[in-house]
Amino acid sequence: MRNLVTILSLIVTIFATSCTANYHVRKAMKKGYRCDSVADTIRITSVDSFPVIVDNKIVYEYYHTTKDTIVRYNTSFVPLTKYQERIHYKLKRDTIRQVQKIEVAKYKSQKDKPVFWVLILGFVIGMGTMYLFRYSKNQI
Repeated sequence: MRNLVTILSLIVTIFATSCTANYHVRKAMKKGYRCDSVADTIRITSVDSFPVIVDNKIVYEYYHTTKDTIVRYNTSFVPLTKYQERIHYKLKRDTIRQVQKIEVAKYKSQKDKPVFWVLILGFVIGMGTMYLFRYSKNQI
């Protein structure tokens, strides 16, 4: 019985000294939480029809009515945590790097490539002159 009383008194003291919802709301507001009341105007259009007798015929006439209604709702803004901000920063940084890589690749593809036939022609002329000097009868 004594243990039961101590446990109950412990539970009562915990509930009596615990923090309230207002404490958590104030703490969140210090960190950037906002709860705003927003109102929007919505236009509602309705179509009514009623029968009218014209020349012994029943003809339906349409009547359009519009009403403006104000709708109010609460929106809350919860700021990002440091971890979420870091992820957003990394995503921006990585996309900027990807864009830079693409721009470098475009620049390299547009740059004039060297003409290889001139290089091959120079090699052939050089080998030809070397052959002529090596096997000529008169030494220069």
